[in-house]
Amino acid sequence: MRLLAVVLLAALLGACASSGNRGNKQEASRINTQLGIDYARNGQLQLAEEKLQRALEQDSSNALTYAALAFVYQQRGEMDPAERNYRRSLSLNPNDSQVRNNFGAFLCGRGKSADGVEYFLQAARDRRYATPEVAWTNAGVCFRSKDPEKAESYLREALRVNPTFPDALAQMIALCVEKQDYLRARAFTQRYEQSGAAASPQMLWQAAQAEVGLGDWDAARKYQIRLKREFPDSAEAAMMLKTHQNDER
Repeated sequence: MRLLAVVLLAALLGACASSGNRGNKQEASRINTQLGIDYARNGQLQLAEEKLQRALEQDSSNALTYAALAFVYQQRGEMDPAERNYRRSLSLNPNDSQVRNNFGAFLCGRGKSADGVEYFLQAARDRRYATPEVAWTNAGVCFRSKDPEKAESYLREALRVNPTFPDALAQMIALCVEKQDYLRARAFTQRYEQSGAAASPQMLWQAAQAEVGLGDWDAARKYQIRLKREFPDSAEAAMMLKTHQNDER
């Protein structure tokens, strides 16, 4: 169950530096923040942290810098400083729904589902947020094991906003398979395939499970063959192989 972090790595604010020493420091901070983001993109986390810390020395009020630094700490597994920096970023710019979404993903990853979903909902209901379907889907993922019915309602909101959003469709396939509602799982699989999105091992595995549940062995085999051919090293391919070995005993 993958949370979608529309990570911090957004375009920097395209503003000209204001006059005076303060403006020069803000511009230097902006440049160092961009450099830090670029290093983080490339997995060079130590260099990213150095640039971002330098950016904060130049301008301690840059909310984006704190969000980027939170991501760096999160990638290194340093969760307490990551959380502090997410909160600092939002205290400086509480209406940044991209950071709200990312912080929600962070909290859900730490088992704080209710808190995480609250940030997702804030982002999803923000009319200025470009991808509310991502936040709705994340809310569904976060609540999937805790409250499947509520999770489904969030995923339906994601699909209301964007009917072809593949991540929401994949989550609905998985939910329906878990509920043994195989006919609906097939319908969502068809919608996923019609969306033009690339297949994932999770989607192919769930689609195969749905067809097995419906007794359509030919359709199930087609998904299984694709899973083995396209994702031979995936956990789902290993599960399929183990299932077949158990069936043969």
